[in-house]
Amino acid sequence: MKLEANNLLAQIRDYQAQIADSRAINSIDSQVDRSSGTGNFGSEISSAMTRALSGVNDLQANAVDLSEAYLAGDDIPLTDVVLEMQKSSLAFEATLQVRNKVLEAYQQIMNMPV
Repeated sequence: MKLEANNLLAQIRDYQAQIADSRAINSIDSQVDRSSGTGNFGSEISSAMTRALSGVNDLQANAVDLSEAYLAGDDIPLTDVVLEMQKSSLAFEATLQVRNKVLEAYQQIMNMPV
């Protein structure tokens, strides 16, 4: 159990490092785009949303695959199945909250007097 917790902690730290690296790269890319004048904000948002939704979809597919394998009798610990299901659930909830905030911002913009 302690080994699994340490593995989970290491995985979380890896994700945090990947996020930090991604933010640094995106910051550099956006500075280059602004300086060259070729950046297209709409396409950047679209590609970022596509990548995020694809990641959530991958997490959910992985959770389903693990749960099906566990139910089929494969040698998969129940804790791994539950952990993957929780990760996919958390990713979905976060995506849903982002969608709600974007929709709310859109509605506020549309209700602004011109």
